[in-house]
Amino acid sequence: MLSLLVTSIFWTTEKGIHAGEVIVRLRCLRILIKRTVHGSVPSDNCFYTDLLEYKMMRMERIFIFFTTFTTLFFTNGVSGDYPKAQNVSWLSINFKTLLLWDPEPTNYSYTIEFSVIGQNRKKNQHCIRTMETECDLSNSLMDLKAIYSADVLSKPLLGVNSDLIEFPHTRSERFTPYNDTLIGRPEFKIEVSKDKRKITLYVEDPLTALFNEHNQQRTIRDVFADELQYKVTFGKATNTGKKTKISASSEIELEEGDIDPGVSYCFNVQAYIPSRSTDKQLGELSRRQCSPGDDKSVFEEYGIGVIAGFIPATLGALNEIRLWGGSHLTAKHFSGDDGEKT
Repeated sequence: MLSLLVTSIFWTTEKGIHAGEVIVRLRCLRILIKRTVHGSVPSDNCFYTDLLEYKMMRMERIFIFFTTFTTLFFTNGVSGDYPKAQNVSWLSINFKTLLLWDPEPTNYSYTIEFSVIGQNRKKNQHCIRTMETECDLSNSLMDLKAIYSADVLSKPLLGVNSDLIEFPHTRSERFTPYNDTLIGRPEFKIEVSKDKRKITLYVEDPLTALFNEHNQQRTIRDVFADELQYKVTFGKATNTGKKTKISASSEIELEEGDIDPGVSYCFNVQAYIPSRSTDKQLGELSRRQCSPGDDKSVFEEYGIGVIAGFIPATLGALNEIRLWGGSHLTAKHFSGDDGEKT
């Protein structure tokens, strides 16, 4: 056995067998010499057992190397394929606040981070590795008068790793809910006094996306308090002239000096917050509504403009009928229907 092992060592060296196998054979030779000196019986399994362990260890290392290489290869292959978000903007109506962006992702995702300017960034749990192009931050921007910014980060899909340290990102413009949210159009009812000398508009303060500690939905009046006013634009239903009136109350009274008694008026109402910048003071315009008026003549009810347009149309129709009738009689006269031959 000893001579066979020595011979195999020289053979493997000459044949260029892997150095690891030579080491295994030398280690086994040392064990055999030690056992022979001490008079123990050499084991025939020494070489084969150690060699098997070595080969298994070598295969394991190859497998680990291959797995690591493959992972790194594919990770590196996608790390550069995360385009930045574009057209990042805020859309906020009655404090329902969305962050919007483009484009829709393919083989990657988006994560939203936001913060008050100068503070640590936070994440919304519904906007982590998302495939959407919007994120509802209504319940995240709790300090309505704070100045916020948000980042849209392009990241790999959930469960996919990347070697990037910093992901591509696009930052939004600054946003302050109290100053920037659009106030939606209000609903209102019209009431005319019995003597027809006063018209009262009852404006319903629009609801917001905010809730108080009792889980009750807050109105814009709850948020803005005395800063909230309403602008009324109105005019007679029979002409295009317009007047405006500003009211600090949700009950808007129009009396003599504002209106003529018994006349039908049409109204539009919108929120007005004078503390804001000029371009954001006015809310969305309401639907047009008109008050009833007294019984009127046709000219009073419909207006001179409507009548002026109606008269030419009527005359034109009568003229068409006259021409049609004349041509019909002429055709009958020359057709020989009276029994005479032409």
